[in-house]
Amino acid sequence: MDQKILSLAAEKTADKLQEFLQTLREGDLTNLLQNQAVKGKVAGALLRAIFKGSPCSEEAGTLRRRKIYTCCIQLVESGDLQKEIASEIIGLLMLEAHHFPGPLLVELANEFISAVREGSLVNGKSLELLPIILTALATKKENLAYGKGVLSGEECKKQLINTLCSGRWDQQYVIQLTSMFKDVPLTAEEVEFVVEKALSMFSKMNLQEIPPLVYQLLVLSSKGSRKSVLEGIIAFFSALDKQHNEEQSGDELLDVVTVPSGELRHVEGTIILHIVFAIKLDYELGRELVKHLKVGQQGDSNNNLSPFSIALLLSVTRIQRFQDQVLDLLFIFFHLFLLTILKVLDLLKTSVVKSFKDLQLLQGSKFLQNLVPHRSYVSTMILEVVKNSVHSWDHVTQGLVELGFILMDSYGPKKVLDGKTIETSPSLSRMPNQHACKLGANILLETFKIHEMIRQEILEQVLNRVVTRASSPISHFLDLLSNIVMYAPLVLQSCSSKVTEAFDYLSFLPLQTVQRLLKAVQVHVDVHSHYNSVANETFCLEIMDSLRRCLSQQADVRLMLYEGFYDVLRRNSQLANSVMQTLLSQLKQFYEPKPDLLPPLKLEACILTQGDKISLQEPLDYLLCCIQHCLAWYKNTVIPLQQGEEEEEEEEAFYEDLDDILESITNRMIKSELEDFELDKSADFSQSTSIGIKNNICAFLVMGVCEVLIEYNFSISSFSKNRFEDILSLFMCYKKLSDILNEKAGKAKTKTANKTNDSLLSMKFVSSLLTALFRDSIQSHQESLSVLRSSNEFMRYAVNVALQKVQQLKETGHVSGPDGQNPDKIFQNLCDITRVLLWRYTSIPTSVEESGKKEKGKSISLLCLEGLQKIFSAVQQFYQPKIQQFLRALDVTDKEGEEREDADVSVTQRTAFQIRQFQRSLLNLLSSQEEDFNSKEALLLVTVLTSLSKLLEPSSPQFVQMLSWTSKICKENSREDALFCKSLMNLLFSLHVSYKSPVILLRDLSQDIHGHLGDIDQDVEVEKTNHFAIVNLRTAAPTVCLLVLSQAEKVLEEVDWLITKLKGQVSQETLSEEASSQATLPNQPVEKAIIMQLGTLLTFFHELVQTALPSGSCVDTLLKDLCKMYTTLTALVRYYLQVCQSSGGIPKNMEKLVKLSGSHLTPLCYSFISYVQNKSKSLNYTGEKKEKPAAVATAMARVLRETKPIPNLIFAIEQYEKFLIHLSKKSKVNLMQHMKLSTSRDFKIKGNILDMVLREDGEDENEEGTASEHGGQNKEPAKKKRKK
Repeated sequence: MDQKILSLAAEKTADKLQEFLQTLREGDLTNLLQNQAVKGKVAGALLRAIFKGSPCSEEAGTLRRRKIYTCCIQLVESGDLQKEIASEIIGLLMLEAHHFPGPLLVELANEFISAVREGSLVNGKSLELLPIILTALATKKENLAYGKGVLSGEECKKQLINTLCSGRWDQQYVIQLTSMFKDVPLTAEEVEFVVEKALSMFSKMNLQEIPPLVYQLLVLSSKGSRKSVLEGIIAFFSALDKQHNEEQSGDELLDVVTVPSGELRHVEGTIILHIVFAIKLDYELGRELVKHLKVGQQGDSNNNLSPFSIALLLSVTRIQRFQDQVLDLLFIFFHLFLLTILKVLDLLKTSVVKSFKDLQLLQGSKFLQNLVPHRSYVSTMILEVVKNSVHSWDHVTQGLVELGFILMDSYGPKKVLDGKTIETSPSLSRMPNQHACKLGANILLETFKIHEMIRQEILEQVLNRVVTRASSPISHFLDLLSNIVMYAPLVLQSCSSKVTEAFDYLSFLPLQTVQRLLKAVQVHVDVHSHYNSVANETFCLEIMDSLRRCLSQQADVRLMLYEGFYDVLRRNSQLANSVMQTLLSQLKQFYEPKPDLLPPLKLEACILTQGDKISLQEPLDYLLCCIQHCLAWYKNTVIPLQQGEEEEEEEEAFYEDLDDILESITNRMIKSELEDFELDKSADFSQSTSIGIKNNICAFLVMGVCEVLIEYNFSISSFSKNRFEDILSLFMCYKKLSDILNEKAGKAKTKTANKTNDSLLSMKFVSSLLTALFRDSIQSHQESLSVLRSSNEFMRYAVNVALQKVQQLKETGHVSGPDGQNPDKIFQNLCDITRVLLWRYTSIPTSVEESGKKEKGKSISLLCLEGLQKIFSAVQQFYQPKIQQFLRALDVTDKEGEEREDADVSVTQRTAFQIRQFQRSLLNLLSSQEEDFNSKEALLLVTVLTSLSKLLEPSSPQFVQMLSWTSKICKENSREDALFCKSLMNLLFSLHVSYKSPVILLRDLSQDIHGHLGDIDQDVEVEKTNHFAIVNLRTAAPTVCLLVLSQAEKVLEEVDWLITKLKGQVSQETLSEEASSQATLPNQPVEKAIIMQLGTLLTFFHELVQTALPSGSCVDTLLKDLCKMYTTLTALVRYYLQVCQSSGGIPKNMEKLVKLSGSHLTPLCYSFISYVQNKSKSLNYTGEKKEKPAAVATAMARVLRETKPIPNLIFAIEQYEKFLIHLSKKSKVNLMQHMKLSTSRDFKIKGNILDMVLREDGEDENEEGTASEHGGQNKEPAKKKRKK
């Protein structure tokens, strides 16, 4: 039969073939086709013949085609056919699909859909036909019966796709089903159906099956729904990341299949590569990615960002690396790529700083902490990406490196002003900038540790910045370099050419940069380390060659070398003899060997004269300091090890020679008078003459030598009275010169008048000296110590040096002298110094000491308190992890046997104990009369209390006690000292915001200010409330007024942050009306808190706008803050415009807030504006008639500054009312019934008045303004004011 069909098909016409086929029984053809296909015979030719004899123009032919098509599909699905036969059959069926009539196509499509939903497919091979059937159906123009209705072919296709996507998909066919839709013309809505279905299958598939499905989705996204595809992928893997982290932390698992960490990271890496490849082909996909993640910037960025999405963004930045390889013809296309990449990096950078700003805002406000749950921050996620990148994420590392350097470049220190580093961005607080820069360094360091391939690039970029940015602060890059070398010292060898090139530029770099660069590589250049000594030594020799070429014989270079010799000896003891001999020979060049010759040192030889230029050639004081410390180390370390060993006398002679020289210098320095140095009072110390500069240099050298000898003699004294007398004599020489320099500088009024050189005393010695002076009670020491204790000036000097060391630590992170770079040694010295200063201050109060004081300057007790204040600040800045150890060290009652018991004492408890001591001191001060009040001590005490209070746990009873005590002090003590008031109020606010919102406190303070300053209406007498005695006529304005306005601004910032967060959540939610209504319920507590904050703030402003504030900063700040208040109210109204329809209206308390603003604020704002403008008119009139032109110009400039915010405030009020009208219409609630719209709002600053004043040429021709009309109409009735 098959041959018969084939022979008839070979004829030119198909008539006989049709007739023959019609004579066959129903199952004959299907059985024949099945047998031929299974046997592997010419099934294709037979199938073509059957289709030829079954034209669609005849009903019988159509039905026959239908049966054959179904039979073929079943054959293909059975798996019984050879691969080639099955492919041939599928190809023929594809060609014939377009000839089928519409109804038949619908039937075939439904069969496929039923098979998919019922799971009856065997191998899914036949699914290749479905896109052809759907495409053919879409081309049918006639109406087709579908269900109970009639639809066009396109509409039928849409219904079929909807039915398919709403049904069940077997896991093994998901990828194939998704893939087939790329060959079907789809509308945007149909693409969305398919995408949603495929995304919903992620959680049901094995992890390894997801990458190919993602690939198919990305291909499909070219038809549309790019946003949905990206959102779905990112959301799924972000949830997997979160679930994995919870598994690692041992928390309750999410309902997601548990997967090994390595497998998850490899799959995520593959997914990221697929997305990056897709973006290369479709830049719109990249734009959509940036747009999607940027939405989070408007609300909570943590909702959109995750380790996976951050890794994806970082990988996208790699695309620009292909830009230079493209043809000019494609330039525009890749330019769009570049724009996308720049947006990606900017998005990450902005997200980092926003995250840190959010963190800072949350940490500083208990109000926000109670409302916003703790979340992971972007910085944590980025560092997690670094950690995950170990799983072959090479495509992420380049982006990590770029991001790290961008953060360090953007948020590192920017300028140097008077030698100090400052931040240049006023819009960002210092802390977020510092954290962002530190994060950048951490990203680079951790990436460096994980990926060896990228190490050389990171190191080269760091060295490039060190060399090329010499004029900018680069301490953050030097710190990173130090950490890199510390982790992998041998990495320098891989970049030896770059390192030696950097050293070639040393002579062009600032001294501080050179010092830190040398210290950074110091870990490596120790040739006695356990690393490859041959390679190490070779590299060190290269560096030394560079140093010899570029380092001149200038004093600052010698100084740096002298400071480093001690560390060299300590690390390389076998160099001791050669180093000490070198120092001895250097000293002999400037030492007078004759024992009777005064002075003992050749100061002239230390100074270089080149024409009119005078400079220091040899820092002799630092040379002696270096010798003294190296000699002490040699005696304590090397000599004890040599005992019992035979040594040549020549090798030991050098330290005896040095001892003899230092002894001789001491004796002759004591005998020398200032005239011997030509440095008496008659000498010229002017900085404008060469002899004056020379004398200044000599004076500082002599003072430095005196300090070195003081420390040397103390170290060898063994508490000898004679030695201590020598120390005092050396100090008197030092003091005489110091007094002369201060006197001369003071008279000349130079910038150096208040500057002091760094003391050469080591921090360890300062600690020992202070302990001996104030705490040594050993009987045998008392007679000798009485010599030093007899001089208050010497004891004050010792404390002053301690203050100088702590200040140096705060500014630079280290101190000068031995072990000045060792954090542990510095910390131990800080503990010892603090313990002594604390005992001295609490044992001898300032009032007792100053009662018999005759000397000028600060008392020792006051200096001790200042030192404590600096130390507490420095310890919190640099030694936060050691706070417990620090506080324990301050407890003088601590004994070794009690340490185990005291280990359970918390930081809060220890801090509270210290706080009580300073509270008692402040109470004693406040109990004195106003004329006896020591303002400086009070300020320091409050600063110390502020610093210590930061260590208290806000939830602890001790914190509550501190808050109550501070509040009580403010309520019961009235002092007219503005600085003390400001400091105490700042302490109160800092405590209050850590415990609860300060809005009630602000309201009470505003009432006090109003009571003391009076009302803007002079006919109204205001009742005084006296909540806080610290607020009085002297302190109410500007001190307290500016403080409360600053706090109100912070509250408004917090409220605005919450509103932005809520609006961001609303914009991200795409929900049904019911779901949306339910979704707003969790926001109700936040909304209520916002309204309560604004309501209380409104009463605060209600008081201040009625207050007769003095002209100046108070008026200016109040007008600006009122503008911010209305801007925040407008933001809240706009938020309710978004949600009122879905939530069923606006809450009642919002209506009350609007009513309160209309009755208690807006009318009073207009009255206050009139008050300010009337004052300016009065000033203008008075100034024209009586004042000098210069005074009038100054006054008018202040008036213009004050009135400048008025138009902004008017605009803010009008915007608020405008959106209230919109909200009234949308919510069907008349919110405007309490708002009194004014009829005249044309305010302006009269520039002609300013011109008149500046030119001094006549009268103001246009004195009358239009604002007075408005003020008259809106004047608030007196009944709203509190009267006696």
